[in-house]
Amino acid sequence: MRRWMHIGALLAAVAAGSVASADTIDVNGVKRSYTAQLPAKKPAPLVIVLHGKTQRGSDMVARTAWPQVAKREGFAVVFPDGLNHAWADARTKAGPALRGPPAGTDDVAFIAKVVEKLVANGTADPKRIYVTGISNGGAMVMTLVCARADLFAAGASVVMNLTDEAAVTCHPSRPLPMLIMNGTADPLVPYEGGRGSSYYAADGFWSTNETLEFWRKLNGCEIDDADVTDLPGRAPADQSTVTRISSHCPRGHDVVLYRINHGGHRMPGFSPDARFPKIATRLLGPQNGDIDGAETIWTFLRQFP
Repeated sequence: MRRWMHIGALLAAVAAGSVASADTIDVNGVKRSYTAQLPAKKPAPLVIVLHGKTQRGSDMVARTAWPQVAKREGFAVVFPDGLNHAWADARTKAGPALRGPPAGTDDVAFIAKVVEKLVANGTADPKRIYVTGISNGGAMVMTLVCARADLFAAGASVVMNLTDEAAVTCHPSRPLPMLIMNGTADPLVPYEGGRGSSYYAADGFWSTNETLEFWRKLNGCEIDDADVTDLPGRAPADQSTVTRISSHCPRGHDVVLYRINHGGHRMPGFSPDARFPKIATRLLGPQNGDIDGAETIWTFLRQFP
């Protein structure tokens, strides 16, 4: 009986739609891993989702709505794994006690190879490839947009600001739409810049306003002119609200900030982003429940082929 129950559950899972599967790719002699959830209809849009430091791609599968959004909308989504659970973004100072990837790691080449593979085999539409990430993954998004704007149609960075190191090396080949989603009570990446209140925080962050202005300048937007919209507070118990700040930019060069008022170093969502939400709130600040990060980011990305 148990065997038939197991088979029935397996068939139900297969019938439910896209199933994520693990894969590897060689990058400069190093085997790199990623998890991919691919749609039946191809070529399809492709979203690369980059985890934060100490995490793996599987954490993004389990703790965000990206798999559900991708299944519903019919796009491919890939969750790569950083070496040592981290990304080699343009910064070199990672903060105390937080180990980075091995010296010489080329994560720009890794992500580019994954994209090129999925384009070559007909899975991904080369005109609809997007990249998003949280924390260290958000810094890697900015690094990728700066280094390989030719690969992507748009990017979205969550709970991350620029640093001098990241900004001075940023010379994208063309303007790309960019979404930023930052919390004003973030203890790791302070909204006002500098060093956060957490022991694990690094120093030298720009403020979110400076980061926003940087992307506005790159994209030819009006620096001081923006539309500010306070979004409905759908989750009063989450201690935070959301304000959308959109810039006046040339068509297809959009720069948008979702300011999570009193939000922490967290991905907004309708379900918990951590296995132990209370501990996460104590260490990282509140998680906003008025919007879902994956839903909001996809709504932005999908506008730009």
